[in-house]
Amino acid sequence: MLPAAHRMRRSVDFERTVRQGARAGRNTLVVHLVTRTDPGPGPAVGFVVSKGVGNAVVRNRVKRRLRALTHERLGGLPADADLVVRALAPAADADYATLGQDLDGALRTAGRRRSERGDRP
Repeated sequence: MLPAAHRMRRSVDFERTVRQGARAGRNTLVVHLVTRTDPGPGPAVGFVVSKGVGNAVVRNRVKRRLRALTHERLGGLPADADLVVRALAPAADADYATLGQDLDGALRTAGRRRSERGDRP
């Protein structure tokens, strides 16, 4: 379970992260990573799982898996980072390991792009 202090809740935060963040995609998901200007207790993570992924049962399963995977990787995220993970339709049929590999690859790419753009590493 993702700790409450690390959950992104406000739509303004989602919007800013998606619009300004470094984006990286894989088969099952897309991540948006941005540096926060105000200090916080650590990285904040939000999830977007649309109806295109599946019915409510499928969407909730995907969301639970993504939360668990992201929780395992919180230590590797910068403390001033905001992250939005958007699930794509193939995430419905992907197993836990595949989602984890896609998340790792997308985080590496987004982190590199964030650094190249001049955001703080």
